[in-house]
Amino acid sequence: QLQWMGFDPPHQSDNRTIYIANRFPQHGHYVPQKFAENRIISSKYTVWNFVPKNLFEQFRRVANFYFLIIFLVQLMIDTPTSPITSGLPLFFVITVTAIKQGYEDWLRHKADNEVNGAPVYVVRSGGLVKTRSKNIRVGDIVRVAKDETFPADLVLLSSDREHGCCYVTTASLDGETNLKKHAAVPETAVLQSVANLDKLVAVIECQQPEADLYRFVGRITISHQIEEIVRPLGPKSLLLRGARLKNTKEIFGVAVYTGMETKMALNYKSKSQKRSAVEKSMNSFLIIYLIILLCEAILSTILKYTWQSEEKWNEPWYNQQTDHERNSSKILRFISDFLAFLVLYNFIIPISLYVTVEMQKFLGSFFIGWDLDLYHEETNEKAQVNTSDLNEELGQVEYVFTDKTGTLTENVMQFRECSINGLKYQEINGRLVPEGLIEDFPDGVQPSLTHEEELFLKALCLCHTVQINNDQTDSMCASPWRSNGLPSELEYYASSPDEKALVEAARRVGVVFTGANAESMELKSGGKPERYKLLHILEFDANRRRMSVIVESPSGEKLLFTKGADSVILPTSKNGEVEKTRLHVDEFALKGLRTLCVAYRKFTEEEYKEVEQRLFEAKTALQQQEERLAEAYNFIEKDLELLGATGVEDKYILPVYLGKEILTQGSCDHFLQPSDKQNQRKLDSINYVINSAMW
Repeated sequence: QLQWMGFDPPHQSDNRTIYIANRFPQHGHYVPQKFAENRIISSKYTVWNFVPKNLFEQFRRVANFYFLIIFLVQLMIDTPTSPITSGLPLFFVITVTAIKQGYEDWLRHKADNEVNGAPVYVVRSGGLVKTRSKNIRVGDIVRVAKDETFPADLVLLSSDREHGCCYVTTASLDGETNLKKHAAVPETAVLQSVANLDKLVAVIECQQPEADLYRFVGRITISHQIEEIVRPLGPKSLLLRGARLKNTKEIFGVAVYTGMETKMALNYKSKSQKRSAVEKSMNSFLIIYLIILLCEAILSTILKYTWQSEEKWNEPWYNQQTDHERNSSKILRFISDFLAFLVLYNFIIPISLYVTVEMQKFLGSFFIGWDLDLYHEETNEKAQVNTSDLNEELGQVEYVFTDKTGTLTENVMQFRECSINGLKYQEINGRLVPEGLIEDFPDGVQPSLTHEEELFLKALCLCHTVQINNDQTDSMCASPWRSNGLPSELEYYASSPDEKALVEAARRVGVVFTGANAESMELKSGGKPERYKLLHILEFDANRRRMSVIVESPSGEKLLFTKGADSVILPTSKNGEVEKTRLHVDEFALKGLRTLCVAYRKFTEEEYKEVEQRLFEAKTALQQQEERLAEAYNFIEKDLELLGATGVEDKYILPVYLGKEILTQGSCDHFLQPSDKQNQRKLDSINYVINSAMW
């Protein structure tokens, strides 16, 4: 009935509709959807619920509940010991733990208030209005400056860069320190002023919030004069809360997910009480001692009544029973005696142990922060303990699994070898030389490239996401070549260090990438400038394990260039020296080099029209977009002609062997899991290098 009235409750819909700048329709049945406030809450307690919630969590512990029962027993029956002997230590344990957890939660409240109260600028009433992060609403247009973090999940509208691109780092979200490129749709990318953005009339339809950082499906409908323009939105359009803007002066984006609906917040772990392995082990021993205690109490009670079965021992002259005791129920007397023995023997479980453990956790967290070995001098940061409940878990680690790139290596790539059309090449003094061939050229003279070599290098210069420093892009039309014909130093930066290394290698041997924008890419081969129209970018993803671009050459040919893992490129290649290249890739891998295969495909006009149609339908679909894109990519990235393969070296960090030696001394097993090539021989060679350095 609600849907018949024109209202679709948000929780029942797979999509959400966002009116940019909150320009809601003036006609029709429209009921505003209820979105979350842009307030992050990482704390567990409030002033009102701290006492009951903390007590509930503490008495969920077996030890605390046990001592509470003992204390209550001492209050209920006549026992030979004072209730203070159990109540006071229990009160001390509960109080110390509550103070510790309250202090840690106060720190979380303090951090939340800093984040929620951070100043931000939003576009309202034709101007920039300064407000606080917690006041951002879904649909607001937000301005973010360089080196600032995004206060909500934003769809990029424009930036100060040409064609509306920007670069971000997501180190605080996924640990990746490399820069990632994001781009706005062409219709909003040109709106670089507040006045123009304030006039924007557009609607965004996207999926409901989900925790996956790398998935976003949506579309934007822009009212342009008398027509409506529909553009697809994907992960490259979404700027995640917690990410930081880099190499871009400012951007404007519209908030689509706020507060606890942002992807960062959805990835928060549950704030329930955590139990360490030591505490779980203590609880196991506690159960054993409880069983022993019960057995002792039962046995003592039975022996008492056995002893008192003779009348002379039941009521000695110095301990005469009262009339009430003589007439009381035997069952009640048995229970009372059992509980009395329980109280007498309860010290088998030492409450001082739990006091000591709590104090050790609390004070140990300070020592972690004071540890100079955990201090990072470059960023002036020390180790920060968010919760002290799991300090001792650091000593329980037995297995350490690491990847290779950026963990054991410097993440600084250097081109070493390549395979082109079945021939293996090395770079020697800025020249591409076939293996086994040593030929001298006069200084300053660049050897001519064969057609296969030039096509291979052009593929490296076109199939990438590398950008040139902003200060140099203005000089794209000027010659990037010295008078002697050698390329000058262009400053490249990229989200992938592999791509940067390959583009720099191509520049050194004669094919220079000179710049790119949303519409075209430029390069120079042998000093001759060439402009390729950029038609489509098929972004890299972990399933396809490759990246592709579709370009139009200066001669009008529609070309697909693709590079990726040999396991996906070689099986889809129908032409080229596949077997020779496969052998070369294995040789590169055994040397510890990172390998990529490169291929291309020519499209006829009819084939390209079908490619365009399939991509448009897949990108604008709101349902099953990923599956439809995968089908389109499979249709496009087939029948390839193999060009060759590359081998790039990622140098190992010098102290790697020291780290592994420390892990070995600490009885930790270390396992390496690189993802660039699943080859056991390569893993063996990498471990051999590290172990050789150790010994």
